[in-house]
Amino acid sequence: MERALVIGGTGGIGAAVVAELRMRGVAVETLSRSADGLDLCDEASVRAALGALQAPFDMVFVATGKLDGAGQPPEKTLKSVDPAALADQFAVNAIGPLLVLKHAVRLMPRDRRSVFAALSARVGSIGDNRMGGWYAYRMAKAALNQGLHTAAIELARTHRQAICVALHPGTVATPFTAAYAGRHRTVAPDQAAKNLLGVIDGLTPAETGGFFDWAGKRVAW
Repeated sequence: MERALVIGGTGGIGAAVVAELRMRGVAVETLSRSADGLDLCDEASVRAALGALQAPFDMVFVATGKLDGAGQPPEKTLKSVDPAALADQFAVNAIGPLLVLKHAVRLMPRDRRSVFAALSARVGSIGDNRMGGWYAYRMAKAALNQGLHTAAIELARTHRQAICVALHPGTVATPFTAAYAGRHRTVAPDQAAKNLLGVIDGLTPAETGGFFDWAGKRVAW
């Protein structure tokens, strides 16, 4: 039986991914702040939580993230940039998932296909940025993308069938996006989960290190 680990498994997208995987017959374990006290900003917490798990896992899915940095809403102008908000965004959206990967490598099998996927966002794309604003969130997601791309290169040396990717889920109708969805078309969490897992199903090791949207299309760096 396939095994999967979902980080942030109690959130909107995370819980939907857990449900979809279980419907597929996958054995799923979850870790989250609310249920397990996992603190992605504290490496000791990440090390302890993942260190208690038994390998192997065929998939590690990181569904964590935040839009507000240090309680500050996304910036509309440069005048609103706040160092504490920037640091908070980097800690949660970039450093946290990379720490998970650091301690999840030992859980990933070397003799078969495995996947490490983390939720990113199209707004983290430098090439696709045409509207400006949202400095902290954009910068943190861009940093996450770079971290995953870099890690994928290293991971391929020891785990030749591994796939390490950043995924853009679209605008999902969750409390996470409720205040910011605006006129953007939203998708229900269960549909988002199906979309994302469908993308993962179609990926090969040749595509490791990539950045893909919910439809499987590459997103510009």
